[in-house]
Amino acid sequence: MTKDNREIESKFYVRDLALVETILKNIDAKCIVPRGFEYNLRFDNQQKSLQRQHKVLRLRKFDDIRLTFKGPGERIGNALSREEIELVVNDFDQAQKFLEGLGYRVAAVYEKYRTMYQVDTAMVTLDELPFGKFVEIEAENPEQIKILAGRLGLNSEFAIPNSYQGLFEQVKSELNLPVKNLAFWEFESIHLTAADLGVKPADASD
Repeated sequence: MTKDNREIESKFYVRDLALVETILKNIDAKCIVPRGFEYNLRFDNQQKSLQRQHKVLRLRKFDDIRLTFKGPGERIGNALSREEIELVVNDFDQAQKFLEGLGYRVAAVYEKYRTMYQVDTAMVTLDELPFGKFVEIEAENPEQIKILAGRLGLNSEFAIPNSYQGLFEQVKSELNLPVKNLAFWEFESIHLTAADLGVKPADASD
């Protein structure tokens, strides 16, 4: 997160998260949150105003409980930059009721397993989603992301300047998937490849 509340990040589709984690340990990265289940509710009003404006209102339960607002994304090279404002709250259910009291409703559920590492001022997360495994690098600028990706054995040319929700909406539309949520229970009988997602494995050797 930059000082002006901007999130600058890139995602990388990978085949082997364990190898990336081994490299992180070898470069003395600090594990700040061990692997855990992350549960997210995305909210919108009946008019879907936030979706139309490419904004996100999210309630997340992970190592803590956070209420997050994200503004529209702007592509900078192979990174995605967007405004991000977060508040830590102490009660997930009450926070949901608070948002519903303002007229928002749960528009989607999305889930992942996540491990978080810190490398100097950058953040690296190892993410396991219903449609694949990813490494997310958040840093102060795209050049730092590119350099760190190289240290982790990732091809920066295959960086994905998109959100997980954006990837989900894209593949759901292109493949006409009968799912509403990016949740494990909805993908029990669905297997997607990198080609399905329109991405390339960044840890590929060829």
